[in-house]
Amino acid sequence: MTAAAAYAGVQLLAGERPTPEHEQKVHEKLGIILCDLLEIRPPRLIEVGDTQAQHPYYLPARTLTGIVAEQLGIRSEQNFFGGWVSDPFIATKAISHPLFPGSGAPSSWHAGFADLAGDALLPGWTVFSKADARRAGLAMLERAPLRLKPVRATAGRGQQVITQLPALDAALDAMDDTELAQWGLVLEENLADVETFSVGQVRVGSHIASYHGTQRLTQDNAGEWVYGGSNLVVYRGDYSAILEQELAPAVRTAIEQARSYEAAVERSYPGFFASRRNYDIAIGTTHEGKRLSGVLEQSWRVGGASSAELLALQAFKNDPTLRRVNASTHEVFGAATVPPGAELFFEGDDAEVGPITKYARIQTHGHSE
Repeated sequence: MTAAAAYAGVQLLAGERPTPEHEQKVHEKLGIILCDLLEIRPPRLIEVGDTQAQHPYYLPARTLTGIVAEQLGIRSEQNFFGGWVSDPFIATKAISHPLFPGSGAPSSWHAGFADLAGDALLPGWTVFSKADARRAGLAMLERAPLRLKPVRATAGRGQQVITQLPALDAALDAMDDTELAQWGLVLEENLADVETFSVGQVRVGSHIASYHGTQRLTQDNAGEWVYGGSNLVVYRGDYSAILEQELAPAVRTAIEQARSYEAAVERSYPGFFASRRNYDIAIGTTHEGKRLSGVLEQSWRVGGASSAELLALQAFKNDPTLRRVNASTHEVFGAATVPPGAELFFEGDDAEVGPITKYARIQTHGHSE
């Protein structure tokens, strides 16, 4: 089966953790857009857990790992919106730093990845135990504050800036040893004046789009600073469609670092494939005042920017002369007003995060001459 129209519908897949209501509703709406892109008429969302559906196109909530893809019949990026890796830690920010010297790691850890990625990585270490985390933290704190980053947390949640060893010990004491052993923990040099770029590519059926953009932070209902949305410049086609444009040096560097990171993954972890690829690249200032750029983490799953990504693909599908769109996503906590022309994805009082509104919009178009 190669034709997109052969899919019976789009089936959502839950992750190892329950999907919050606000994410579930967004995923359902994204599933309808995927039906349009895949020429599934009429659009059909297949219920989670329906094992009788024939030839579904999958929309997983998380990156697929291990034998799950094989069990579902997913053999290439054409079968789903997301990504597949052999081991869970590969799908997290754990691989964005080398292993701290002398530390233990899963047997499938590729020690050469950091060398292949080169200057696409920021200063920091990955560990898989509390003892190794303490050794790495002690070494880092001798010269600068560090940022402690649980690798499965999203939207910036759960991170702590550590300036003294007692604070590190307290943070580690609260962590689960089994979780650390399987998924890992990142200790990264804390940067100031950070700007976060997004670089990515999505492929659905015959449709391909690539983009660069920036992220926004916002305060959630508890006052914590978290992901608030993205502003993307999306081009029809692969990364070459972006690189042939006049770009600011920082943007070009971010794109080149994302591509270097991705190439290192493909060489280090064979079998990797993904139809949704997103990389967060941070530019910030070190404790010594040096300006650095590097990949914070990758996302090979449906994410916060996916509503803008798929709306852009839909715009390209509907207008063959369209070469570029500006697309944005917005996550607003508390009261919000959705602007005219925006596509509403969720509005309500979510049991996990409280009142939140999520919307996306296509703002400007660029046509071929």
